[in-house]
Parts: sequence; structure tokens; C-alpha cells
Amino acid sequence: MYTPPFFKPDRAASLKFAGDRGFGTMCAFDGHKPVASPLPFYLTYAADGTPQAAFHAARHNPLVKLADGATSWLLAINGPDAYVSPDWYVSPDQVPTWLYQSVHLSGSVRLLSDDELVVQIDTLSDKFESWLLPKTPWNSAKMTAGRFEAMKKAIVGLVMTVEEVEGSFKLNQHKSDADYTAIATALGEGDADAKQISQLMRQARPQAFADDTNKLERSVP
Repeated sequence: MYTPPFFKPDRAASLKFAGDRGFGTMCAFDGHKPVASPLPFYLTYAADGTPQAAFHAARHNPLVKLADGATSWLLAINGPDAYVSPDWYVSPDQVPTWLYQSVHLSGSVRLLSDDELVVQIDTLSDKFESWLLPKTPWNSAKMTAGRFEAMKKAIVGLVMTVEEVEGSFKLNQHKSDADYTAIATALGEGDADAKQISQLMRQARPQAFADDTNKLERSVP
């Protein structure tokens, strides 16, 4: 991933972003063309601290046959993104651009055993069911034994040993405070993704918005 230094997050921030997101596009090469599938995953860590991305795919997914435990795959995880118009800047002579968050994990992928797959299914569902609290979490124990076994036969568990972590959090970090706040303000009036980018920009450089906060506080009776 091409990432200018001012957009590059550290390894810990990239892994946290990937783990929190939990959904990406897994890509491999079959010798003739790229093969890719969007899928959920969770991060775990080996005893030596090596990150691992655990996921599963339909048994007939072409990716399954490529999991040889040696060839490197790529997992691309994207967050919110938003277009930026040059008209929104304070400074003249700007160009259109796009702000976004993205992390790439790469490494070899191996198949999981049947016992490992059972653990993965419950761990993966636990991760996303926790987003729905206070709803009572779903787990595989709610399925009949026959249905669960049939479901397991239809999927294959896989795990990537993450050998490289690349990230790009492009939030206009290189711009002046005046341009930075102008863009964040404009994006705050946009769609859901634009609003998320705006909030991330405010969190990344809160001091640039100090005057706005002070004005708001003074206006409250």
C-alpha cells in the first residue's frame, strides 16, 4: 500500500482498526487472475504475539483451494471514506481528493481442523453479537445438532498468519488548521461516511477546533 508518512498509522493503531472493523476483502492469486471475497473475521494472536486473522468461507469458494499455508494472501479492510471538493478549502489552488481509512494485512493462510472451526464459529459470532447488546447473544448451541453439523460441512475454516501490516489513514493531516477545520466542517454536513470522517478529523486534531468549542460554550446561557 502506498502511504505518505503523514498518513501512516503505527502498527498497533492499524491492528486495532482492523480488529474493530472485523470485515474486509480477502484476496489471493490463482496463477491466472486475482480471486477475492468479502468476509467477516476476527483477530487473535499466537503465543509469540504474531497476529492471526481467523475466518471461514463456503466450501466451494475458489479461495479454499488456494490455502496452501505458504502463499501470501491480502486482507483489505476499509473504513469510512469521503470526497473532498477543492471549493471547501480556505487556501486557493487546491485539487479534489478523497479521505479514508484503510488497512492491509498479508500473510499465508492455512485450513483449520474441525475442532478449530467450531471454536471459530462461536468466537466470530460472539464478536458481532456483542455489538447488539443488550440483546441476548446468539450462539451455535441454539441450533439443532443436525443443522449445526450440516452448516459446518458447507464451510471451511481458515486462518491467516499476518506477516505484514500496512495502513493509511488519510485525514488531511498535512493541511493547515484553517484548511483542516474547513474540510471537517463541510464533511460534517455530508452523508454518514462524510460525518464519520469529520468526527475522526476532530478527534485527531482537537486543538484546531478549540475556538469553535469556546464559542459554543460562551453562547450557552
